[in-house]
Amino acid sequence: MNTSQRRWLVTVLLAGCAFSAIAQDFKVGYINTQTITTQSNPAKAAQTKLEQEFSKRQKELNDQQAALKVFGEKFDRDAPTLSESQRIARQKEGAEMSRDLQRRQREFQEDLNGRRNEELQQVLDRATKAVKQVADAEKYDMVLQEVVFVNTKHDITEKVLKILNSGSK
Repeated sequence: MNTSQRRWLVTVLLAGCAFSAIAQDFKVGYINTQTITTQSNPAKAAQTKLEQEFSKRQKELNDQQAALKVFGEKFDRDAPTLSESQRIARQKEGAEMSRDLQRRQREFQEDLNGRRNEELQQVLDRATKAVKQVADAEKYDMVLQEVVFVNTKHDITEKVLKILNSGSK
C-alpha cells in the first residue's frame, strides 16, 4: 500500500470515528402529528367548537335537500297529468332549487374547511410549543414529524399529548 492510499484510509477511518462520536451525542425524536390533531384535548375541543358553529347551517342544508327530494317525488307523480307548460315550469323550479342547494353546499364546505384550517393551525401551534418544551427538557437535537419508519423509543408523541392535555403552554 502506498503513502497516498494509507493517508486516504486513515482519513476515512478518522472521519468514521468522528461521525460515530457525533452520532452518539445526537438525539432525535419523532412526533405523530395525526395523533396530536385527533387525540389531544385542544383538537377535540376545536372539533366540538366547529360542530356547534356549523350545526345550524348543516341542518338547513339537510332540510333543503329533503325538500328537493320531496319536490322531485311530487313532480314524478304529477308529471303525467301536467300540461307541457306546467311541466316545463316545474322542471325549471326543480333545477333552480338544485342549483341553489349545490351553491349553498359548496359555500358551506368552503367555510367549514377554512374554519377547520384555522382551528387546526391553533392546535399545531400549541403542539409545536409542547414539542419544543419536551425537546428542551430532554435535550433532543432534532424532532421529526414525517417519517417512513421510526423506532418507538424515539416517539415523543405521548409526552407532547400529556402537555397539551394538561393545558400547559
